[in-house]
Amino acid sequence: MFQEQVSIYSIARKLRLNMTPAEEKLWNEIRNRKLEVKFRRQTPFIFKEYRYVVDFCCFEKKLIIEIDGGIHNLDEIREYDEFREEVFTHKGYKVIRFNNDEVLYNIDQVINKIKNQIRAN
Repeated sequence: MFQEQVSIYSIARKLRLNMTPAEEKLWNEIRNRKLEVKFRRQTPFIFKEYRYVVDFCCFEKKLIIEIDGGIHNLDEIREYDEFREEVFTHKGYKVIRFNNDEVLYNIDQVINKIKNQIRAN
């Protein structure tokens, strides 16, 4: 079990070092409590039977933000995403998703949606 936990943390570390342009852009907007709450990037979650890394998480508000590239339009990936979201919802988290283009070309709208969700929690 320890090997698996180390693995998920090393995956998260690699993802932090290789963020997509959309992830970098959003991170620059939400880091350092710019939205008055703390977000972490590429955060590992270990539940009893599941291990995931999410793009961004605010533990205080139990809010997860996912940035989806084109691969997330594939049926198999979309089903996996829906299952993951059910797991997080069951654990009390709210998941909001944006696609890369939304973040890259409409960052103000993305930030407003995030702010609204922070206020709602």
